[in-house]
Amino acid sequence: MNVTALLWFLQLMVGGLLLLAASRASLPGFALVCLFALVFVVGLLPFVRHSRRVARVWLIGVSLNWAAMLLLVADAVWLAFPLYFLQLHLLARRTAVFAVVTTALAAALGFAVHTGELTVATVVGPLLGGAVAVAVVWGYQALYRESERRRRLIEELTATRADLAEAQRAAGVLAERERLAREIHDTLAQGLTSIQLLLSAAERALPDRVAVAADYVGQARQSATDNLAEARRFVAELTPPALTEADLTVALDRLCVTTTERHRLTARFQHTGDPVPLDAETETALLRIAQSALANTVRHAGAATVDVTLSFLGDHVALDVVDDGRGFDAARATDGFGLAGMDARARELGGSFAIESTPDGGTALAVQLPVGALR
Repeated sequence: MNVTALLWFLQLMVGGLLLLAASRASLPGFALVCLFALVFVVGLLPFVRHSRRVARVWLIGVSLNWAAMLLLVADAVWLAFPLYFLQLHLLARRTAVFAVVTTALAAALGFAVHTGELTVATVVGPLLGGAVAVAVVWGYQALYRESERRRRLIEELTATRADLAEAQRAAGVLAERERLAREIHDTLAQGLTSIQLLLSAAERALPDRVAVAADYVGQARQSATDNLAEARRFVAELTPPALTEADLTVALDRLCVTTTERHRLTARFQHTGDPVPLDAETETALLRIAQSALANTVRHAGAATVDVTLSFLGDHVALDVVDDGRGFDAARATDGFGLAGMDARARELGGSFAIESTPDGGTALAVQLPVGALR
């Protein structure tokens, strides 16, 4: 059950009933009312609320105090109702029902002592109040259990869905790898084998049969040309769509515009130096790093602005991403931001990757790649 809501409900009810009892009690009864209030307040302390065993001992004290007060204060009979809720919350189900029935009968006898008569209504009233309390608490517990069951079911479904998506992604990656492996085996590998055989044949034909050797070399050259075309086709298939329709500067500018439109920050792009043609691997790496850096800015930085700068520096090209966000301790950064992946992309192409950030000081990311080193 919601313990906080139950405590507030009981506090308000008990407080009102104690005020009623105290206003009409004799001096000894007033003292018992004050004692009951003191014992009840003790139940609000953390060491009682956080220990079921201590809370049950406290409940016994409250019940005994109430029974003593019932002998001197007629209005104490009304405190039986909040006692029902405490018993149903703190005790096991069977024990709680027994305690509720006992409390109801005690309330009926106490009321009879003060009024001088014991009637059916006197007994049925407290028992009916106890039945209502049992119905309310058990109904709430049933709803709570059903709510928890549905919450766990939703969590399991969400986890299963995530696992299924990951499995599908992994299966897609494996299928793509198998497809590329078959393509490479059937085209590039076969072509390279053919080139090797043709060159070996040309080597055997020399120096006696120069014409035959030249023919073999020509065939090998044509096979190399065909293989180069196949290799370029593979690269084109792996190139990001943003780079198939435009060069890197246009793709980065579009990326910043899209980021600004979709998120609550301003992403600005600029380029410096004289642009030079870049190979597909370099353009892809720089675009992917920029996408990852902007994604980090959106998710983690809380920045108002971020500047993306592409600089052509002769034999190098540099990408800088600088934001004015909350920053972080770069010395303690884990790979939760994908930094290792960015660094790996840069190093694979013979470049460098660096990041500077301090808490509340923004973040600056810098990548440098050589121009034309892999072409």
